[in-house]
Amino acid sequence: MLRALPLTAQAFAPFGEVIEIAGRESLSINQGTSQRFDDLAHIDVLEAGGRPVISIFRASPRALPFEVRVLERHPLSSQSFFPLHGRPFLIVVAEGQQPPVAPRIHAYLSSGSQGVSYRRNTWHHGLIALEQASDFLVLDRGGPGENCEEIELESAVTVT
Repeated sequence: MLRALPLTAQAFAPFGEVIEIAGRESLSINQGTSQRFDDLAHIDVLEAGGRPVISIFRASPRALPFEVRVLERHPLSSQSFFPLHGRPFLIVVAEGQQPPVAPRIHAYLSSGSQGVSYRRNTWHHGLIALEQASDFLVLDRGGPGENCEEIELESAVTVT
């Protein structure tokens, strides 16, 4: 059994970056009516002729406890997700680039005002919305080459 921990930049650092504005400096723009928060995550999509693609993913809700059976990674790019409705979501990642095993799997719970940017080759589960269907702004890679590798775990990991 794996307990999901609160998502923090420090805890998530081995897997990528937390996208959030809390504690960040901003620039006043548009005659003072907007605040701009820049450079919230490193975007890595140019491998093998790639280009940035902005999408919206709509994720169906899942219930806890949740069984993790499959993880994926993207060898040609980073991949970023930011919730558009301010709802918490579950993040599951694995340490290292070798096929993931239970002791190296971690789970985090986003506050709903935090997104994540997975580094290239970071094993992670697909989107796991909680409570209700949720939309996410996604920055991903388009272009030639196979950019998604999936692996089925030898035994499921249950996240609470």
